[in-house]
Amino acid sequence: MRLVLDTNVLIAAFVARGLCHELLEHCEREHVLVSSSVILTEFEEKLVHKLKVPAAAAQNARALNEAHMELITPEPLPEPICRDPDDDWVLATAVSGACDAIITGDKDLLALAHVGRITILSPAEFWRYEANQY
Repeated sequence: MRLVLDTNVLIAAFVARGLCHELLEHCEREHVLVSSSVILTEFEEKLVHKLKVPAAAAQNARALNEAHMELITPEPLPEPICRDPDDDWVLATAVSGACDAIITGDKDLLALAHVGRITILSPAEFWRYEANQY
């Protein structure tokens, strides 16, 4: 499967050894992770500005993600879908990357459930979704 992990999932994976960390490691081994500079820049900025992670450590975390992801340059959506423009870039990354799903904790994205053929799931929902795909 081709998957986009939203910024909030990536941050949770890097700050705690819990569900999101396990999910990230599993998806790196079993699936194709797709991302974009928009998502990874937001990831790096939130680590530094919200979580007070030193800039060098945030850059290293970004580089580690980049090494395990297919980076694409998303085309903007034809029209806004979400009230948060950052969420539209997550959707645009998934659309441009021909992804099967987006994994996120963002309530606005989760409320959509689907955009075209892309399924939008919480980290906990992903495991059931994956099991049903095989």
